Amino acid sequence: MAVTTFFSLCLLIITAALQVAGQTTPVAEAPAPAADDCNGIFLQYVFTSGSKIKPTLKTRQPYKFQSILSITNNGLDELKLWRVFVGFQHDEILVSASNAVLADGESFPALVGNGTVFAGFPAADLKTAVETAGDTTQTTAQIKIVGTQFGVGSPNVPMPSNIFLENDGFICPKPSMQGKSVMQVCCNKDSNFKTNLTLGEKFSPRQDGDLTIMYDILRTYDSNYWAQVTIANHNPLGRLDNWKLSWDWMNDEFIWEMKGAYPSVVDTSECVFGPQAKFYQNLDFSTGLNCQRRPTLIDLPLEKTNDTKLGMIPFCCRNGTILPPAMDPSKSVSAFQMNVFKMPPDLNRSSFTPPQNWKIEGRLNPDYKCGPPVRVSPTQVPDPSGLLPATSVFASWQVVCNITQPKGASPRCCVSFSAFYNESIIPCPTCACGCPSNTARTCSTKAPALLLPSQALLVPFDNRTKMSLAWADINHLPVSNPLPCGDNCGVSINWHLFTDYRGGWSARITIFNWEDAAFADWFTAVELDKAAAGFDAVYSFNGTMLDGVNNTIFMQGLPGLNYIVAEADGANPEKDPRVPGKQQSVISFTKKNIPNINIPAGDGFPTKLYFNGEECSLPKVLPTSSSSRISSFTVTTYILAAVVVFMLVRQ
Repeated sequence: MAVTTFFSLCLLIITAALQVAGQTTPVAEAPAPAADDCNGIFLQYVFTSGSKIKPTLKTRQPYKFQSILSITNNGLDELKLWRVFVGFQHDEILVSASNAVLADGESFPALVGNGTVFAGFPAADLKTAVETAGDTTQTTAQIKIVGTQFGVGSPNVPMPSNIFLENDGFICPKPSMQGKSVMQVCCNKDSNFKTNLTLGEKFSPRQDGDLTIMYDILRTYDSNYWAQVTIANHNPLGRLDNWKLSWDWMNDEFIWEMKGAYPSVVDTSECVFGPQAKFYQNLDFSTGLNCQRRPTLIDLPLEKTNDTKLGMIPFCCRNGTILPPAMDPSKSVSAFQMNVFKMPPDLNRSSFTPPQNWKIEGRLNPDYKCGPPVRVSPTQVPDPSGLLPATSVFASWQVVCNITQPKGASPRCCVSFSAFYNESIIPCPTCACGCPSNTARTCSTKAPALLLPSQALLVPFDNRTKMSLAWADINHLPVSNPLPCGDNCGVSINWHLFTDYRGGWSARITIFNWEDAAFADWFTAVELDKAAAGFDAVYSFNGTMLDGVNNTIFMQGLPGLNYIVAEADGANPEKDPRVPGKQQSVISFTKKNIPNINIPAGDGFPTKLYFNGEECSLPKVLPTSSSSRISSFTVTTYILAAVVVFMLVRQ
């Protein structure tokens, strides 16, 4: 009995000791074999659940899906500014994603059916297990994704086509599947990749882009701060007119005061009925500016430049115009300042959360895609007097934006072709700048545009019908039924081949403004692959070869001619059509040292043409040379004659 009691007591002591040991030294769960074998960056996409949602459809049935994307740094070096591509392929709409933003600046909900790139937020870097003693909260980012996909119901699983690390210097093999709902891949460093980054740097290096935006903290207090936003254009053909800048506040911040720009909507009601009013109970929100989660900001007019309350900021107040550096470096930058109030938990002088999902757009300008803000070294602000050394701001973030062509987007300007050897104008293509959605009964979106007489270029499309039909009848040209739709462009440009002789040639360019607003400080750029090398002179514009590009001519208005007026009423508005604003010039070229150049065959027509940075739609055909038609007819006649002679000989 005593022996039994002794062994029971020992067993209890051992069990208790094991329990205590288990409580004080928890054993971590073993990772998946693939993650354990990876000494690089381990990516894993796990589909966790899905369910059918309304409406109930026979095709393209929508389903809710939930997934988890994990990024783990198993390497020896810190992963800076991680970015991961997920190849969504089922017309997915992302509704939310924790611990990340979309790298292209889109806000949720976002269409990502062609795939998208996630970027870390608020933590953009992943440390190593070595420097954190295996702290997974610092080495791993876990993104919980919620969205809608179409057409893939149970038992099928809506997995992406691919996942890989977007960061430079890594090689990711084809991901592997673990069952039907887990995709994973291990990305390793590319031994051949060379970087200029120095490990251990506190800030990321500043990047180049078509457009960069700096978010600098100038003054800081416990509950608010003053920031300066500086927009700089670096692209020789980039431009913005009447720019509109928007972003998402992430922690209920709101704009109290601004200098150099203004919200497009002055409204603080969201603060009054939101958490801001509960926290700032003594603040008079009627004197604030904007409490929208996604505000839109616009530049001030030139008249406010020296306004002591709203202006007095360098590079402000230009009505939203940002020019290419080659036109005027001082006008290639725009800046403004704003007073931003913060919300808990950011209530200290050193805590800042920059806005995310930046977007900038202009009136008739290129499309820009902006990345997430990246913390960089503090900007140096020069002393206004020039006597004292520059001072550093408290913190700086850089947003890099690049010109893109969104899928399915239409141009906003178009080009027509004409030549001295053909009386017909080849007009802008049908629906060059898009067409109304319901055109089935009014016009054809597929039929080619009708050839025009030269005088038709001076009247709006709606007034060209009689001219174009009469011209088609005279020249025995086919006419579609219904007639083709118009080009619907706010700006059209006619490129006319003016002369062609042994030693050179010339062209005439005419810009038509069909919009209700004028264009100040306009520019156009013409790309001529072969003939640009013979560029001689522009007579009514200021024209030069684009710096660093040997096939593009850059043209802008001369002093006093840098303004294209808006479309206006005719002399008799009741009878006469509206008249476009117009600028025109002749351009001369030589053929010296350009062998085998053939101007009518295509060398004398642009391969690309830009207006204010926007690439315009070009016709798909060229004017036909009458001489080539005669030559073709002559050849045909000779062939027929030869056939007749041959038949006669045979008889």
